[in-house]
Amino acid sequence: MIITDHDSVMGGLVGKRTAKAYKGFQVVPGAEVTSRSGHILAIGIEVNVPKTRSVKEITDERLVISINKQQRVYLGNDPININQIGAKLRQKIRDPQHQSIFIRADEDVPFGAFATVMDAVKQSGISNVSIVTQPLDTHGSR
Repeated sequence: MIITDHDSVMGGLVGKRTAKAYKGFQVVPGAEVTSRSGHILAIGIEVNVPKTRSVKEITDERLVISINKQQRVYLGNDPININQIGAKLRQKIRDPQHQSIFIRADEDVPFGAFATVMDAVKQSGISNVSIVTQPLDTHGSR
């Protein structure tokens, strides 16, 4: 079963935890992400990003690094060892000075884990880094 919420993976994560009590029942978390182009269904994500007033939309084929709540790191959809990020990025990109990358971290990820990933990205030569967030609601609260 796939469970999604609007702009959040919380419902799916709760469903995934609950499903563990039922043999053979699996829940795949996801989110219905709001964009300027409409809603995008993101299935299999387990990162609940923080909300901010300024949000940059991921529009091009850009590299995305995700850090989930358990501090597991992904390059695109592929799990990656945090110590291999720099080498993998250098292997994937031709021109690091003109490469953009997005980092999407769960709002509960400790800053140290986030900083380690940022450092690895910078060490690969990429300087155009955007942090993925969700928009605050109209009242400025979570």
